[in-house]
Amino acid sequence: MGARLAGADLRAASLRGALLVGADLSGADLRDADLIGAASELTRARVPGRGKDHRGADLMGARLAGADLRAASLRGALLVGADLSGANLRDADLIGADLRGADLAGADLTGALFLTQAQLNAARGNTATTLPPSLERPAHWAREGSAGGVVDA
Repeated sequence: MGARLAGADLRAASLRGALLVGADLSGADLRDADLIGAASELTRARVPGRGKDHRGADLMGARLAGADLRAASLRGALLVGADLSGANLRDADLIGADLRGADLAGADLTGALFLTQAQLNAARGNTATTLPPSLERPAHWAREGSAGGVVDA
């Protein structure tokens, strides 16, 4: 509980069933990590790792700022309100992922698979968010700061 794992190297770590209430995973390298069934502050979390298939992972409100989620399978993942600012989501599979209110400020979505315009429209981001060339930056992103708050004109 309350673990400070910001920037931690958690590659291939097995934290299955760990109690992560109040844990900070900002900037953690989660490639190949297995956190299936770990209890987080807001939900029961399954944090996907590179090449792993955690369909329907519940990451609602998860703090994953700066996390390395390259090529992670986030199919159908519940990412409502998750902090993915600065996260590396290159080549991540996002088919059916719920990104409503997710903070994508500065995230790298280059090559993200099955990412749709509707998913981006439901999320928050900024000019530093890298998008696949086939998708457009939502107009409301231009009016938001790095943390998703409205910027005064």
